[in-house]
Amino acid sequence: MGWPIHRPTGLTHYDPFKSCKGYTLMCGTNAHDAVLLDMQGRVVHRWHIDERRFFTVELLPNGNLLALVAPIEPPAPRTAGNQDRFSVDPGGPPEIFNMLGGRGNGLWELDWDGNVVWQYDNPGIHHDFHRLENGNTVSLEWVEMTKEIEESVIGGGRQPDQPMPPIMMGDDIIEIDADGNEVSRINLWKVLKPEDAIICPLENTWEWTHVNSIEQMPDGGLLFSARNVSTIGIVDPPKDDGPGSLRWRFGQPEISHQHHATWQDDGRVLVYDNGMHRLQDLAYSRILAIDPDTDEIDVIFQGDPREQFFSAHISGVARLPNGNHLITEGAAGRLFEIDSKGAVVWEWISPFQMKQRGDLCNWVFRAWRYDADYPGLTGRELNADRWADFNRLHGLLD
Repeated sequence: MGWPIHRPTGLTHYDPFKSCKGYTLMCGTNAHDAVLLDMQGRVVHRWHIDERRFFTVELLPNGNLLALVAPIEPPAPRTAGNQDRFSVDPGGPPEIFNMLGGRGNGLWELDWDGNVVWQYDNPGIHHDFHRLENGNTVSLEWVEMTKEIEESVIGGGRQPDQPMPPIMMGDDIIEIDADGNEVSRINLWKVLKPEDAIICPLENTWEWTHVNSIEQMPDGGLLFSARNVSTIGIVDPPKDDGPGSLRWRFGQPEISHQHHATWQDDGRVLVYDNGMHRLQDLAYSRILAIDPDTDEIDVIFQGDPREQFFSAHISGVARLPNGNHLITEGAAGRLFEIDSKGAVVWEWISPFQMKQRGDLCNWVFRAWRYDADYPGLTGRELNADRWADFNRLHGLLD
Protein backbone atom coordinates (compact mmCIF):
# COMPACT_ATOMS: atom_id res chain seq x y z
CA MET A 1 0.00 0.00 0.00
CA GLY A 2 1.27 3.47 -0.83
CA TRP A 3 0.37 6.35 1.45
CA PRO A 4 0.94 10.09 1.73
CA ILE A 5 3.49 11.42 4.18
CA HIS A 6 0.81 13.28 6.12
CA ARG A 7 -1.75 10.48 6.21
CA PRO A 8 -4.02 10.25 9.25
CA THR A 9 -3.33 7.74 12.02
CA GLY A 10 -5.59 6.17 14.60
CA LEU A 11 -9.23 5.42 13.77
CA THR A 12 -10.06 6.39 10.18
CA HIS A 13 -13.34 4.52 9.66
CA TYR A 14 -15.92 2.74 11.82
CA ASP A 15 -19.30 1.31 10.88
CA PRO A 16 -20.84 0.27 14.22
CA PHE A 17 -23.69 -1.62 12.55
CA LYS A 18 -21.51 -3.98 10.49
CA SER A 19 -18.36 -4.42 12.59
CA CYS A 20 -17.63 -7.19 15.09
CA LYS A 21 -17.45 -5.56 18.51
CA GLY A 22 -14.54 -6.23 20.80
CA TYR A 23 -11.01 -5.18 21.70
CA THR A 24 -8.07 -5.29 19.31
CA LEU A 25 -4.66 -6.43 20.56
CA MET A 26 -1.56 -5.19 18.75
CA CYS A 27 2.04 -4.16 19.15
CA GLY A 28 4.48 -2.56 16.77
CA THR A 29 7.32 -4.87 15.78
CA ASN A 30 10.28 -4.30 18.10
CA ALA A 31 8.18 -2.01 20.32
CA HIS A 32 8.27 -1.62 24.08
CA ASP A 33 4.47 -1.47 24.31
CA ALA A 34 1.58 -3.82 23.54
CA VAL A 35 -1.92 -2.37 23.71
CA LEU A 36 -5.61 -3.20 23.65
CA LEU A 37 -7.76 -0.86 21.55
CA ASP A 38 -11.49 -0.25 21.84
CA MET A 39 -13.68 0.13 18.76
CA GLN A 40 -12.94 3.88 18.76
CA GLY A 41 -9.26 3.04 18.32
CA ARG A 42 -8.23 4.24 21.77
CA VAL A 43 -5.82 2.41 24.07
CA VAL A 44 -7.74 0.90 27.00
CA HIS A 45 -4.90 -1.22 28.37
CA ARG A 46 -1.13 -1.25 27.95
CA TRP A 47 1.71 -3.63 28.71
CA HIS A 48 5.22 -2.15 28.79
CA ILE A 49 8.64 -3.81 28.96
CA ASP A 50 12.08 -2.20 29.10
CA GLU A 51 14.43 -5.19 29.07
CA ARG A 52 13.31 -6.57 25.68
CA ARG A 53 11.08 -5.55 22.77
CA PHE A 54 7.75 -7.05 21.73
CA PHE A 55 7.62 -8.73 18.33
CA THR A 56 4.14 -10.30 18.47
CA VAL A 57 1.63 -10.98 21.26
CA GLU A 58 -1.53 -12.93 22.07
CA LEU A 59 -3.98 -12.69 24.98
CA LEU A 60 -4.48 -15.93 26.89
CA PRO A 61 -7.83 -16.98 28.39
CA ASN A 62 -6.48 -16.24 31.88
CA GLY A 63 -5.85 -12.60 30.94
CA ASN A 64 -2.08 -12.97 30.66
CA LEU A 65 -0.17 -11.72 27.64
CA LEU A 66 1.99 -14.28 25.84
CA ALA A 67 4.69 -12.55 23.83
CA LEU A 68 7.56 -13.32 21.53
CA VAL A 69 10.18 -10.87 22.72
CA ALA A 70 13.26 -9.66 20.87
CA PRO A 71 16.65 -8.28 21.92
CA ILE A 72 16.71 -4.74 23.24
CA GLU A 73 18.89 -3.60 20.35
CA PRO A 74 16.88 -3.17 17.13
CA PRO A 75 17.97 -4.98 13.96
CA ALA A 76 21.03 -3.60 12.18
CA PRO A 77 20.40 -0.83 9.61
CA ARG A 78 19.92 -1.77 5.97
CA THR A 79 23.00 0.24 5.06
CA ALA A 80 26.29 0.96 6.77
CA GLY A 81 28.25 3.25 4.50
CA ASN A 82 28.12 1.56 1.11
CA GLN A 83 27.35 -1.90 2.51
CA ASP A 84 23.98 -3.57 2.78
CA ARG A 85 23.29 -6.33 5.28
CA PHE A 86 23.85 -9.05 2.67
CA SER A 87 27.41 -7.90 2.09
CA VAL A 88 28.25 -8.33 5.78
CA ASP A 89 29.53 -11.73 6.87
CA PRO A 90 26.57 -13.20 8.79
CA GLY A 91 28.68 -15.75 10.64
CA GLY A 92 27.03 -18.72 12.30
CA PRO A 93 24.50 -18.89 15.11
CA PRO A 94 23.66 -16.72 16.98
CA GLU A 95 25.22 -13.88 14.94
CA ILE A 96 23.26 -14.76 11.81
CA PHE A 97 19.94 -14.48 13.67
CA ASN A 98 20.29 -10.68 13.63
CA MET A 99 20.25 -10.76 9.82
CA LEU A 100 17.23 -12.98 9.14
CA GLY A 101 14.19 -10.92 10.14
CA GLY A 102 11.45 -11.93 12.57
CA ARG A 103 13.95 -12.61 15.31
CA GLY A 104 12.93 -13.23 18.89
CA ASN A 105 15.03 -14.46 21.76
CA GLY A 106 12.41 -15.42 24.30
CA LEU A 107 8.81 -16.22 25.09
CA TRP A 108 7.44 -14.20 28.00
CA GLU A 109 4.11 -14.47 29.76
CA LEU A 110 3.06 -11.25 31.50
CA ASP A 111 0.16 -10.86 33.88
CA TRP A 112 -2.40 -8.07 33.47
CA ASP A 113 -0.15 -5.65 35.38
CA GLY A 114 2.89 -6.40 33.23
CA ASN A 115 4.77 -8.67 35.63
CA VAL A 116 6.68 -11.51 33.98
CA VAL A 117 5.22 -14.73 35.38
CA TRP A 118 6.84 -17.19 32.97
CA GLN A 119 9.69 -17.00 30.50
CA TYR A 120 11.62 -19.20 28.12
CA ASP A 121 14.81 -17.83 26.59
CA ASN A 122 16.27 -19.17 23.37
CA PRO A 123 18.35 -17.04 20.95
CA GLY A 124 17.12 -19.03 17.93
CA ILE A 125 13.35 -18.75 18.25
CA HIS A 126 11.54 -16.51 15.82
CA HIS A 127 8.26 -15.22 14.35
CA ASP A 128 5.49 -17.20 16.03
CA PHE A 129 4.23 -19.40 18.87
CA HIS A 130 1.09 -21.32 19.84
CA ARG A 131 -0.03 -22.12 23.40
CA LEU A 132 -1.53 -25.62 23.57
CA GLU A 133 -4.46 -26.70 25.73
CA ASN A 134 -2.12 -28.79 27.90
CA GLY A 135 -0.11 -25.70 28.80
CA ASN A 136 2.81 -26.48 26.52
CA THR A 137 3.94 -24.01 23.88
CA VAL A 138 4.92 -24.64 20.26
CA SER A 139 7.38 -22.28 18.62
CA LEU A 140 9.92 -22.05 15.79
CA GLU A 141 13.69 -22.23 16.03
CA TRP A 142 16.39 -21.53 13.49
CA VAL A 143 18.90 -24.37 13.31
CA GLU A 144 21.82 -25.34 11.11
CA MET A 145 20.94 -28.01 8.56
CA THR A 146 23.29 -30.72 7.42
CA LYS A 147 25.67 -30.00 4.55
CA GLU A 148 23.97 -32.77 2.57
CA ILE A 149 20.58 -31.07 2.81
CA GLU A 150 22.08 -27.65 2.07
CA GLU A 151 23.63 -28.94 -1.15
CA SER A 152 20.29 -30.38 -2.27
CA VAL A 153 18.29 -27.17 -1.73
CA ILE A 154 17.23 -25.56 -4.99
CA GLY A 155 16.91 -21.88 -5.88
CA GLY A 156 17.82 -18.66 -4.15
CA GLY A 157 20.27 -16.06 -5.28
CA ARG A 158 23.11 -13.94 -4.04
CA GLN A 159 25.37 -11.13 -5.13
CA PRO A 160 28.88 -11.98 -6.36
CA ASP A 161 31.18 -12.62 -3.41
CA GLN A 162 28.27 -12.42 -0.96
CA PRO A 163 29.38 -13.89 2.39
CA MET A 164 27.60 -17.03 3.49
CA PRO A 165 27.05 -18.64 6.90
CA PRO A 166 29.04 -21.81 7.61
CA ILE A 167 25.86 -23.88 7.14
CA MET A 168 22.50 -22.87 5.66
CA MET A 169 19.82 -22.28 8.29
CA GLY A 170 16.60 -24.28 8.47
CA ASP A 171 13.57 -24.37 10.77
CA ASP A 172 12.66 -26.67 13.64
CA ILE A 173 9.24 -26.83 15.26
CA ILE A 174 9.75 -27.19 18.99
CA GLU A 175 7.39 -27.85 21.88
CA ILE A 176 8.29 -26.84 25.43
CA ASP A 177 6.47 -27.53 28.68
CA ALA A 178 5.56 -25.15 31.49
CA ASP A 179 9.02 -25.59 33.01
CA GLY A 180 10.74 -24.64 29.77
CA ASN A 181 11.83 -28.19 29.00
CA GLU A 182 11.79 -29.33 25.39
CA VAL A 183 9.35 -32.21 24.94
CA SER A 184 9.42 -32.59 21.15
CA ARG A 185 11.22 -31.34 18.06
CA ILE A 186 10.48 -31.68 14.36
CA ASN A 187 13.19 -30.84 11.83
CA LEU A 188 11.12 -29.29 9.06
CA TRP A 189 14.08 -29.67 6.72
CA LYS A 190 13.77 -33.45 7.14
CA VAL A 191 10.06 -33.39 6.28
CA LEU A 192 10.09 -31.20 3.16
CA LYS A 193 11.70 -32.31 -0.07
CA PRO A 194 14.03 -29.73 -1.65
CA GLU A 195 12.38 -30.20 -5.04
CA ASP A 196 9.00 -29.36 -3.46
CA ALA A 197 10.20 -26.23 -1.66
CA ILE A 198 12.35 -24.15 -3.97
CA ILE A 199 13.76 -20.86 -2.67
CA CYS A 200 12.55 -17.82 -4.61
CA PRO A 201 15.41 -16.76 -6.92
CA LEU A 202 15.16 -13.21 -5.54
CA GLU A 203 15.73 -14.36 -1.95
CA ASN A 204 19.16 -14.83 -0.41
CA THR A 205 20.44 -18.30 0.37
CA TRP A 206 21.36 -17.79 4.00
CA GLU A 207 18.32 -19.82 5.01
CA TRP A 208 15.95 -22.24 3.35
CA THR A 209 12.32 -22.10 4.51
CA HIS A 210 11.94 -19.03 6.80
CA VAL A 211 8.77 -20.22 8.57
CA ASN A 212 6.64 -17.30 9.83
CA SER A 213 3.61 -18.99 11.42
CA ILE A 214 2.85 -22.18 13.33
CA GLU A 215 -0.44 -23.49 14.71
CA GLN A 216 -1.63 -26.82 16.07
CA MET A 217 -4.84 -28.03 14.44
CA PRO A 218 -7.64 -29.77 16.37
CA ASP A 219 -6.40 -33.20 15.18
CA GLY A 220 -2.83 -32.51 16.33
CA GLY A 221 -1.38 -31.63 12.94
CA LEU A 222 0.94 -28.63 12.75
CA LEU A 223 0.03 -26.01 10.16
CA PHE A 224 2.95 -23.86 9.02
CA SER A 225 3.75 -21.08 6.55
CA ALA A 226 7.24 -20.86 5.00
CA ARG A 227 7.89 -17.53 3.28
CA ASN A 228 11.15 -18.10 1.36
CA VAL A 229 9.74 -21.10 -0.45
CA SER A 230 6.14 -19.78 -0.78
CA THR A 231 4.79 -22.92 0.88
CA ILE A 232 2.16 -23.70 3.47
CA GLY A 233 1.66 -27.21 4.78
CA ILE A 234 0.55 -29.57 7.51
CA VAL A 235 3.02 -31.78 9.36
CA ASP A 236 1.88 -34.78 11.36
CA PRO A 237 4.15 -35.21 14.40
CA PRO A 238 6.02 -38.52 14.65
CA LYS A 239 4.57 -41.31 16.75
CA ASP A 240 8.05 -42.64 17.44
CA ASP A 241 11.52 -41.23 16.87
CA GLY A 242 10.92 -40.51 13.19
CA PRO A 243 10.96 -37.08 11.57
CA GLY A 244 7.19 -36.72 11.19
CA SER A 245 5.37 -36.65 7.87
CA LEU A 246 4.05 -34.03 5.49
CA ARG A 247 0.29 -34.46 5.10
CA TRP A 248 -0.39 -31.52 2.79
CA ARG A 249 1.59 -28.93 0.86
CA PHE A 250 0.43 -25.90 -1.12
CA GLY A 251 2.51 -23.24 -2.83
CA GLN A 252 3.57 -21.47 -6.02
CA PRO A 253 2.24 -20.16 -8.32
CA GLU A 254 -0.97 -19.58 -6.35
CA ILE A 255 0.72 -17.96 -3.33
CA SER A 256 3.89 -15.93 -3.00
CA HIS A 257 5.79 -15.11 0.22
CA GLN A 258 2.63 -15.57 2.32
CA HIS A 259 2.15 -15.19 6.08
CA HIS A 260 -0.11 -16.41 8.87
CA ALA A 261 -1.74 -19.68 7.82
CA THR A 262 -4.57 -20.52 10.24
CA TRP A 263 -7.05 -23.39 10.48
CA GLN A 264 -10.76 -22.55 10.20
CA ASP A 265 -13.76 -24.40 11.60
CA ASP A 266 -15.02 -25.09 8.06
CA GLY A 267 -11.88 -27.14 7.33
CA ARG A 268 -10.17 -24.50 5.20
CA VAL A 269 -6.87 -22.70 5.70
CA LEU A 270 -6.94 -18.91 5.88
CA VAL A 271 -3.77 -17.16 4.71
CA TYR A 272 -2.42 -13.68 3.99
CA ASP A 273 -0.93 -14.03 0.50
CA ASN A 274 1.59 -11.16 0.46
CA GLY A 275 2.28 -11.43 -3.27
CA MET A 276 5.89 -10.26 -3.37
CA HIS A 277 7.74 -11.66 -6.42
CA ARG A 278 4.62 -13.06 -8.06
CA LEU A 279 5.29 -15.15 -11.14
CA GLN A 280 4.44 -13.22 -14.31
CA ASP A 281 2.36 -10.62 -12.48
CA LEU A 282 2.64 -7.41 -10.52
CA ALA A 283 2.96 -7.55 -6.75
CA TYR A 284 -0.32 -7.35 -4.83
CA SER A 285 -1.69 -8.93 -1.66
CA ARG A 286 -4.89 -10.87 -1.10
CA ILE A 287 -6.63 -12.94 1.56
CA LEU A 288 -7.31 -16.56 0.61
CA ALA A 289 -9.23 -19.52 2.02
CA ILE A 290 -7.85 -22.84 0.76
CA ASP A 291 -9.46 -26.29 0.99
CA PRO A 292 -6.67 -28.81 1.76
CA ASP A 293 -8.78 -31.66 0.36
CA THR A 294 -9.18 -30.12 -3.09
CA ASP A 295 -6.70 -27.18 -3.16
CA GLU A 296 -9.66 -25.03 -4.20
CA ILE A 297 -9.10 -21.33 -3.51
CA ASP A 298 -11.61 -18.67 -2.50
CA VAL A 299 -10.44 -15.05 -2.61
CA ILE A 300 -11.77 -13.45 0.57
CA PHE A 301 -10.35 -10.01 -0.14
CA GLN A 302 -8.11 -8.12 -2.52
CA GLY A 303 -7.74 -4.47 -3.48
CA ASP A 304 -9.59 -2.67 -6.26
CA PRO A 305 -7.38 -2.16 -8.15
CA ARG A 306 -5.43 -5.16 -6.91
CA GLU A 307 -2.22 -3.22 -6.26
CA GLN A 308 -4.03 -0.91 -3.82
CA PHE A 309 -3.75 -3.60 -1.12
CA PHE A 310 -0.16 -4.75 -0.60
CA SER A 311 2.37 -5.55 2.08
CA ALA A 312 5.58 -7.18 0.91
CA HIS A 313 6.22 -8.85 4.26
CA ILE A 314 4.84 -9.49 7.77
CA SER A 315 0.98 -9.15 7.97
CA GLY A 316 -1.88 -11.47 8.95
CA VAL A 317 -5.60 -12.18 8.99
CA ALA A 318 -8.06 -13.56 11.54
CA ARG A 319 -11.69 -14.59 11.08
CA LEU A 320 -14.06 -12.96 13.57
CA PRO A 321 -17.09 -14.58 15.26
CA ASN A 322 -19.63 -12.79 13.03
CA GLY A 323 -17.89 -13.93 9.84
CA ASN A 324 -15.94 -10.70 9.30
CA HIS A 325 -12.15 -10.71 8.98
CA LEU A 326 -9.55 -8.58 10.78
CA ILE A 327 -6.64 -7.92 8.42
CA THR A 328 -3.17 -6.66 9.33
CA GLU A 329 -1.53 -4.91 6.37
CA GLY A 330 1.74 -5.00 8.24
CA ALA A 331 4.19 -2.77 6.38
CA ALA A 332 1.62 0.07 6.34
CA GLY A 333 0.72 -0.37 10.01
CA ARG A 334 -2.88 -0.68 8.86
CA LEU A 335 -5.47 -2.77 10.70
CA PHE A 336 -8.87 -3.09 9.07
CA GLU A 337 -11.99 -5.22 9.29
CA ILE A 338 -14.01 -6.37 6.31
CA ASP A 339 -17.53 -7.78 6.21
CA SER A 340 -18.69 -10.79 4.18
CA LYS A 341 -18.95 -8.63 1.06
CA GLY A 342 -15.39 -7.32 1.38
CA ALA A 343 -16.46 -3.85 2.51
CA VAL A 344 -14.18 -2.15 5.05
CA VAL A 345 -16.19 -1.57 8.23
CA TRP A 346 -13.37 -0.56 10.61
CA GLU A 347 -9.90 0.84 9.94
CA TRP A 348 -7.10 1.98 12.21
CA ILE A 349 -3.57 3.13 11.29
CA SER A 350 -0.86 2.65 13.88
CA PRO A 351 0.74 5.85 15.18
CA PHE A 352 3.43 3.87 16.98
CA GLN A 353 6.81 4.18 15.29
CA MET A 354 10.10 2.46 15.94
CA LYS A 355 13.38 1.86 14.15
CA GLN A 356 13.44 -0.95 11.59
CA ARG A 357 16.76 -1.53 9.82
CA GLY A 358 17.58 2.13 10.46
CA ASP A 359 14.25 3.48 9.17
CA LEU A 360 11.38 4.86 11.24
CA CYS A 361 8.40 2.54 10.62
CA ASN A 362 5.01 1.68 12.08
CA TRP A 363 5.11 -2.01 11.15
CA VAL A 364 2.67 -4.43 12.77
CA PHE A 365 3.34 -8.16 12.48
CA ARG A 366 -0.15 -9.31 13.50
CA ALA A 367 -3.26 -8.20 15.39
CA TRP A 368 -6.16 -9.97 17.14
CA ARG A 369 -9.73 -9.00 18.09
CA TYR A 370 -11.29 -10.36 21.32
CA ASP A 371 -14.97 -10.27 22.26
CA ALA A 372 -15.91 -8.29 25.34
CA ASP A 373 -16.92 -11.61 26.97
CA TYR A 374 -13.59 -13.30 26.21
CA PRO A 375 -12.52 -14.99 29.48
CA GLY A 376 -9.24 -13.09 29.59
CA LEU A 377 -11.13 -9.79 29.68
CA THR A 378 -13.69 -10.71 32.33
CA GLY A 379 -13.64 -8.21 35.20
CA ARG A 380 -10.81 -6.17 33.67
CA GLU A 381 -10.73 -2.39 33.68
CA LEU A 382 -10.82 -1.28 30.03
CA ASN A 383 -10.90 2.49 30.21
CA ALA A 384 -9.37 4.88 27.68
CA ASP A 385 -9.41 7.69 30.26
CA ARG A 386 -6.96 5.75 32.42
CA TRP A 387 -4.49 5.96 29.53
CA ALA A 388 -5.47 9.49 28.52
CA ASP A 389 -1.93 10.88 28.47
CA PHE A 390 -0.64 7.93 26.43
CA ASN A 391 -3.57 8.25 24.01
CA ARG A 392 -3.08 12.00 23.58
CA LEU A 393 0.65 11.53 23.05
CA HIS A 394 -0.13 9.35 20.04
CA GLY A 395 -3.09 11.35 18.75
CA LEU A 396 -5.70 8.75 19.78
CA LEU A 397 -7.67 10.99 22.13
CA ASP A 398 -8.65 14.64 21.79
